[in-house]
Amino acid sequence: MARENVDSPKDEPSAALQDCPAGERIRREVSSWPGVTVAAHRFGGLEYRVGRREIGHVHGNRLADLPFPVRIREQLVADGRAVLHHILPDSGWVSYFMRRPDDADGAIALFRLNYTRLSDSHR
Repeated sequence: MARENVDSPKDEPSAALQDCPAGERIRREVSSWPGVTVAAHRFGGLEYRVGRREIGHVHGNRLADLPFPVRIREQLVADGRAVLHHILPDSGWVSYFMRRPDDADGAIALFRLNYTRLSDSHR
């Protein structure tokens, strides 16, 4: 899949996205942020990057995995916003499981957190 880069930001998912599957809602929203590229992920699904840094990837409509520093991962897990990564629980990675289309909102919030963190580090 070719990388795409869309430079028109959105602050909130549009009403039209409410009926989309979770993975599609995430793709439409996250790919709209300035500097974000989208490509096939090596373990399946789609990965999202800012520059050379991955901000996370999504496996279909059910699972998002995102890398954070361990201290942020610990807080996200403690707050119930994510769980330890399903394969690498001792890393900074978190997993976010989605059961319904509107669960995409929580995943999008995690992508936004990582996007902001990485975008700010490039300034």
